[in-house]
Amino acid sequence: MTTMQPAATSSATAPTLSWGNDLVTVTLEWDAAAPVSVTAIGVAGRSVPVHRVPFVEVLTADAGHRPASGRLAHTEHGARMRYVSHDEKVENGARTLVVIQRSGDLEARVELTIRDHVAAITSRVVVGNLGEGRIVLRAVASWAAGFTERGLGTDVLTGWERLTGVSDWLGEGRWARTPLRGPDFVPLAEHLTGHNPRGSLAAVSTGTWSTAHELPTGILESGAAGLALAWQIEHNGAWRWEIGEDTDGGYLALSGPTDADAAWSRVLAPAESFTSVPATVAIGATAAAAADALTDHRRAGRRPHSDNAAMPVVFNDYMNTLDGDPTTEKLLPLIRAAAEVGAEVFCIDAGWYDDSGHWWDTVGEWLPSTTRFPGGLGEVIDAIHAEGMVSGLWLEPEVVGIRSPLADALPPEAFLQRNGERVVEHDRFHLDLRHPAARAHLDAVVDRLIADFGVGFFKMDYNINPGPGTDHDADSVGDGLLRHNRAVLDWLDGVLDRHPSLVIENCSSGAMRMDYAMLSRLAMQSTSDQQDFRKYPAIAVSAPLSILPEQAASWAYPQPEMDAEESAFCLVTGLLGRFYVSGHLNRMDDAQRARVATAISVAQELRTEIASSHAHWPLGLPRWNDPWLALGLRAAHGDLVSVWRRGGDADVTLGFPHLVGHDVEVTPVFPLDLPAWHTDWDAATGTLHVHGVETRLAARTLRLTTRPAESTPTPAPDHTDLTEGAIQ
Repeated sequence: MTTMQPAATSSATAPTLSWGNDLVTVTLEWDAAAPVSVTAIGVAGRSVPVHRVPFVEVLTADAGHRPASGRLAHTEHGARMRYVSHDEKVENGARTLVVIQRSGDLEARVELTIRDHVAAITSRVVVGNLGEGRIVLRAVASWAAGFTERGLGTDVLTGWERLTGVSDWLGEGRWARTPLRGPDFVPLAEHLTGHNPRGSLAAVSTGTWSTAHELPTGILESGAAGLALAWQIEHNGAWRWEIGEDTDGGYLALSGPTDADAAWSRVLAPAESFTSVPATVAIGATAAAAADALTDHRRAGRRPHSDNAAMPVVFNDYMNTLDGDPTTEKLLPLIRAAAEVGAEVFCIDAGWYDDSGHWWDTVGEWLPSTTRFPGGLGEVIDAIHAEGMVSGLWLEPEVVGIRSPLADALPPEAFLQRNGERVVEHDRFHLDLRHPAARAHLDAVVDRLIADFGVGFFKMDYNINPGPGTDHDADSVGDGLLRHNRAVLDWLDGVLDRHPSLVIENCSSGAMRMDYAMLSRLAMQSTSDQQDFRKYPAIAVSAPLSILPEQAASWAYPQPEMDAEESAFCLVTGLLGRFYVSGHLNRMDDAQRARVATAISVAQELRTEIASSHAHWPLGLPRWNDPWLALGLRAAHGDLVSVWRRGGDADVTLGFPHLVGHDVEVTPVFPLDLPAWHTDWDAATGTLHVHGVETRLAARTLRLTTRPAESTPTPAPDHTDLTEGAIQ
């Protein structure tokens, strides 16, 4: 959908361009004295005017900010940009709008991409040097646009809230809803100065762990405006998102690495260009609708692969089980037990390459141990295949231990460097995937393991963060890292091109690199290394805010020492995602193994629904110590909901605002061999009252199937029902 017409708010010759699809549109406006800006967002049949800021923001060494600030926004080049042309192209089922602007010798080509029936727009900006001198880039935003209406003397941030998350190893995805007007944005009376403020609320990532602390995903929502924007920066390295308040309104800006945050700068010689990292903004009338749109975008943008729909159940021997100490003696009983309960992939985790007993700083060659497997690794792999399962191996390809023979076999230039020294982090060197020797080594490793053993699954781990980057063969440390980041993606594409049926898990030390540069290519994401099964549900519940439900592999690791409720609690944790199993199955009694087998059977029955579902949160965003937690999926055959009790009262009330006005039948999904929880449905309020069993630690997965109720009220439109929405 693309229309042009004279702008209503400027001169008669100033055009506007309305572009989008059947669900959302953005209106772009410009004139001879102003750059291209987003002036309105169309959603749910309404056009919402927004504060006007330059869409292109480029910081260079010779042209900074006005006024001086540390923002992505308000750059001099951004203000100087002037429209040149626009065009649209269609490729691979997506439409891309290309808008060209210029500021002196700097040309900026905005590329906006949208797919039919997906309410999300992906943006990247290509900047080029048209002159005869150099241009030193310090930041290039991929998206910059207002989200509030223009101020006109009102407090435009009041009523707006942000939903954002932070992570840590073992504590991933801790999300919260926060009003914008408050400690983050106090009233400054900036209108008295004649200048926009200089500060902003920003989150950054500065190394290769793209989700180690701040998350590159978030949501802005206003109930009064009936507008919500969900975003994700799709980059496996450094990034920055920024929310700012101007005198006339609020804006959102998204970018990859910057000079100030990540020591990034790039020198453009004449005729050279640079492309920013992609960033996607999903649009809805509510936070829930915007989150759904981001889910749709993630599905539409994934690399085609049979695993996207197949979702085989994976057993991995690591978590709370072999803990990186596999041997033939330990593995063979586990392989038999995993096959008996219905696992479809068996992955041998860390340690399979180790002869010394201390493998951390010797990794890199990826040759099978000769001491752990007296009959050879092939004997164990053959046992996996004989049970009808796909074999898998743990691999941490991008690192080389400082005591590895490979450390001296590869040239120094094949590693990330600083001032001529190879960077060391936790006794590992880090390969630079720009170098042909590094890439050739990794290609040879993958191809050899597949050819020699028939491996069909790799758990790709990533346990160090080498820091800001490399200054070898780069304009800056951050530039070297960005080029390496992109080389990693290119290497992964090459591996999957050569081995199209290969399934790769994106482990990344729990979920330290859980971004959609990686996950658009890889099958699944282990959501944490959390080994306390009581703490894990908070991570599992929040995971679909960052990744697709069908990619969220939250560990289910029941143990023979657990009682029946504890075992079921563990299994429920993984059930509404990519089912990922561990635990000492071979030591369990028949009843315990039968419960695991039942859970796997249920996961196999649910996986088609999960792969097309949308998540919601019947108890709101999970808090780390909440006694009750719940994750819901709106699926093809009704709602699925997993509910965990970790203490507190025996009663809880879950909200399903999208089911107001419907009669609901509640049926247990798992477990079926333990006492059922009592439930009462209130169609008028869309709430489910649950009474748990007497034990204070328990979990259940339920299905809610609906039919219209004749006597209950019709639910209000989504944009008017925000306080009781699915994301609180």
